Amino acid sequence: MSMLWIAVIAASVLSFAQKWVGYQAPPDVLERPRVSRVTTLLPIALLGALVATQTATSGSEILLDARLAGLAAAVVLLCLRAPFLVVVVGAAVVTAGLRALGWS
Repeated sequence: MSMLWIAVIAASVLSFAQKWVGYQAPPDVLERPRVSRVTTLLPIALLGALVATQTATSGSEILLDARLAGLAAAVVLLCLRAPFLVVVVGAAVVTAGLRALGWS
């Protein structure tokens, strides 16, 4: 068995153990204000980090291209309270339009 498979299996076991420990936590611990605030904001922070890395990086380098303009269009549409589908389509249209114009 290669080291890659050992690492994958170890990560899977650790992930399962962490999930199991989370279920074993007493409810009074989860209802504390600080823990409640962190668990509420954590998915937002993780999604923001994912969007940032997928928009502004390519491999190990920072890249500013049409994806950033598409993200800016999505932010503007969200500020205008557009429906989510309109936000996604608008960002895709801006990105595709700029790429068609040669700005990759």
